[in-house]
Amino acid sequence: MKNFKRIFTIVVDSLGVGEMSDSKQYGDIGVDTLGHISESVESFNIPNLQKLGLANLHEVKHVCEVPKPLAHFMKMREVGIGKDTMTGHWEMMGLKIETPFKTFTNTGFPEELLEELKARTGHNIVGNKSASGTEILDEFGEHQMKTGDMIVYTSADSVLQICGHEETFGLEELYRCCEIARELTFRDEWKVGRVIARPYLGAKKGEFKRTSNRHDYALKPFGQTVLNALKDEGFDVISVGKINDIFDGEGVTESNKSKSSVHGMEQTLELMDKDFKGLCFVNLVDFDALWGHRRDPIGYAKELEKFDVNLGKVLEKLREDDLLIITADHGNDPTYKGSDHTREFVPFLAYSPSMAENGLMETSNNFASVGATIAENFQVKMPENTIGQSVLKKLV
Repeated sequence: MKNFKRIFTIVVDSLGVGEMSDSKQYGDIGVDTLGHISESVESFNIPNLQKLGLANLHEVKHVCEVPKPLAHFMKMREVGIGKDTMTGHWEMMGLKIETPFKTFTNTGFPEELLEELKARTGHNIVGNKSASGTEILDEFGEHQMKTGDMIVYTSADSVLQICGHEETFGLEELYRCCEIARELTFRDEWKVGRVIARPYLGAKKGEFKRTSNRHDYALKPFGQTVLNALKDEGFDVISVGKINDIFDGEGVTESNKSKSSVHGMEQTLELMDKDFKGLCFVNLVDFDALWGHRRDPIGYAKELEKFDVNLGKVLEKLREDDLLIITADHGNDPTYKGSDHTREFVPFLAYSPSMAENGLMETSNNFASVGATIAENFQVKMPENTIGQSVLKKLV
């Protein structure tokens, strides 16, 4: 069986393709990120995703099925508990999440945690509720600039987020406070999946903008993943975007931080000129952060069109012994109530110029088909206690 020298796995963060049988248990009824985005716009121009077979996999308004799609494609079902970034990516690389991370969406963080955070950082705290990034800045940004208080908030995810104005609070001070928060939230009773530094700039309400100097402080994966297996066997594991943060550096040999999803694709195109052997793992976060959470289907559609343009350039650069995988980590239906992620199937599109066949494959019972396929291709053993069924034989 012929193996691929390089695999490029691109995660279009939050591009779900319809509700699963257990979505209702998460409060997600009738959700469909991709489908509802396409229904929200008057036109939708994604010719490269179209020719790969995205509309053959899932109904997309304004986009027709193609008679001969280039890719092999399927839907993947999330088997682990949750619907967030870490559970999705960790499952892709073989870990089944059976214990949910702590969330503080409805209650805010407990006073004991906040008091210790105040004492350790030297800052008073405002916020302490679930909110969107734009809302919290409009409410407390001016206050922070005057007082130096720390803006702490959460969301429907398992996160503790701290906002700091880059000029008045200071970026290094923000990072210092987040490192303290991460240390405190390693405790079981407060254990959140991520602490996120949310720096911003601007002079007044309505003008505040978050910057690209965000930094995620994640938990280490609770077990070895496919990334560890690849690195241990001497393969390159190159991360683009927040992949390095999601895995807390575990199994990564080179990290590239992105300023935006467009920048992430530009970095990927540059990496395609490198002669490496292994995995290039890309996360494009803007779909989720800028459009899904903010419930902006039109902005989401435009971002997908921008992605499609750069995808065309990726397809042109792919070598005969390259494999491209496009997938997602969860849904975030921008037409649904609230601002939370949505529990959905995700797409799996796989293409190489060397493929002789293409078409629909059977739905995968977990996201780990991604990691299992990568592991089999590079002939590395899946780590102990991991899950996943490879589809490599379908692709070569």
